[in-house]
Amino acid sequence: MEKFSVNIIIPCYNEKGNIEKLVTEIYKAMDAVSDMYDYCITFVNDGSDDGTLELLMEMSKLDKRIKYLHFSKNFGHQLAVKAGIDYSKEDIVISMDADLQHPPGMIPLLLQKWKEGFQVVNTLRVYPENISKKKRLTSRGFYKILNFISEEKIIDGSADFRLMDKLVVNIIKKMDESEPFLRGIIPWVGFSQTYVPYQAHQRFSGKTKYTIKKMFSLAISGMTSFSVKPLYFGVYLGFLFSFLSILYVPYVAYSFINGSEISGWASLIMTIVFFGGLQLSILGIIGIYIGKVFKQTKNRPNYIVQHKNLQE
Repeated sequence: MEKFSVNIIIPCYNEKGNIEKLVTEIYKAMDAVSDMYDYCITFVNDGSDDGTLELLMEMSKLDKRIKYLHFSKNFGHQLAVKAGIDYSKEDIVISMDADLQHPPGMIPLLLQKWKEGFQVVNTLRVYPENISKKKRLTSRGFYKILNFISEEKIIDGSADFRLMDKLVVNIIKKMDESEPFLRGIIPWVGFSQTYVPYQAHQRFSGKTKYTIKKMFSLAISGMTSFSVKPLYFGVYLGFLFSFLSILYVPYVAYSFINGSEISGWASLIMTIVFFGGLQLSILGIIGIYIGKVFKQTKNRPNYIVQHKNLQE
């Protein structure tokens, strides 16, 4: 029976303590379907400085199924996943994180869904009971804001743990965005898609690389990558406050006729500060879009591969 080929793409940044454990778990998962699938594991080392590269190089010498790409610096998680996709030639691509929060034991289920005819098998993160309320609220808030502004529906809990058919992969390869947002790109491309829930595991080793700053940056990238609604938001605010200012005219006229005092400097300063801040915010939104265009027109490479043991 002909076997299908699978490429498991894993972006990693200072994840040395997780790699050997992760590979062992992937071996266990793939052994269950070894009669139908050949596979390789492609680690995309996103500029790690903790010895991750040296470990990957050593492991790849012992097992030809282990591949790696090493960036010249840290280019970010999304570009690391995109690089793995760009270099993939297999029938199926599965992307997952290196910290073992994405359970490798689910890989056979993702492959089963692919055999059922789905070209994209997404996962939805379900938090265990012991996860803090703060984490739950920030996650839900992220997706609510994103879906309110974005024109592409992104389901709450969507993760970068997914399976993609080669046809979908070939489409994504053609995209040359400097700031790809894969959680939005995947729903946008269409094809036959399904979702399977999973319970996130605890990080096996190390600290999370997703700081509040990085999550905020990811949110901004997602909002501006798939929608121009923020620009319309600025226009609507302009019309709203113009209308409100017209309503203020009768009060000013009444004050002059009756000789009553008009509001003093305090209210005037507050108004100036408020509208000044509003204008700067709108200019900032416009600036983000212009900045994206500026980056794209430079035509610089989105990432730089310094070392690798596979061919594009």
